[in-house]
Amino acid sequence: MACSLSELIGLAIVALLLFSMSNRVQYYSKMFIFVISALVAAVFPIPIMLHRPKDWRNALIPAWCIVKVGEFLGLTFEIQGIENINQNEGSVVLVNHQSAIDLIVLGKVWPIIGRPTQIAKKELFYLMPFSLACYLWGTIFINRQNHKSALDTINKQSKAVSERKSNILFFPEGTRNQSETLLPFKKGPFHVAIQSQCVVQPIVVSRYTHLDSKRKIFGRGKAVIKILPAVKTEGLDKSNIDSLLTNVQNIMQENFEKLSDEVAASSNMKYF
Repeated sequence: MACSLSELIGLAIVALLLFSMSNRVQYYSKMFIFVISALVAAVFPIPIMLHRPKDWRNALIPAWCIVKVGEFLGLTFEIQGIENINQNEGSVVLVNHQSAIDLIVLGKVWPIIGRPTQIAKKELFYLMPFSLACYLWGTIFINRQNHKSALDTINKQSKAVSERKSNILFFPEGTRNQSETLLPFKKGPFHVAIQSQCVVQPIVVSRYTHLDSKRKIFGRGKAVIKILPAVKTEGLDKSNIDSLLTNVQNIMQENFEKLSDEVAASSNMKYF
């Protein structure tokens, strides 16, 4: 019996050492915890959400939970530029997209933006019951494989921006990107902004120096979410889409680089 106990203790010590030493083990373990926790946080309040379907407030509980999960995993997010939000008008909100943990960014931003809704790829619609929760807090699902269908769906939201002063959140790069340069932006968000004559609200999140999907690194770290001054579209038409897109992308790229450098210089990367 003593031998068996000693063996168990020895195995436990070895397991702990492996966990502390292996970036790969850390990465997959922490990402698993994050994804499962996000699913639970989204699905658990569904009975409450059913009382007010397609209401942005349904996401407040999941948003709070996912932020706490991030803190448990050692992820700290600071928000700057809240004064740049105008809750009295609708907007197209653009956020750079780096990783699945951007859900924490949405969790931090959702309560302060005011009447937010989100654009998501149609494939997520089939991920039940998570997709039901997304639907209940007002997520708009689009078919990215069908450009016309996606554009029609997005353009219909212009009315919501104009009449209900909604704020539609987009990841304009269209996919995750952990490089130092933002990917070319999609035109969809700018169609909505010009059609509704609403402002574009750029938000940049500093580069995740503590997270690297290629090298399988998931450490403790801090990121900064910076809400930039809104870009007006009043008086613009469809012929101005390209110039508006280029202007906004340049603004976000410049601030992304500057913010990332500042965060990297002021903090040290830590790993379990």
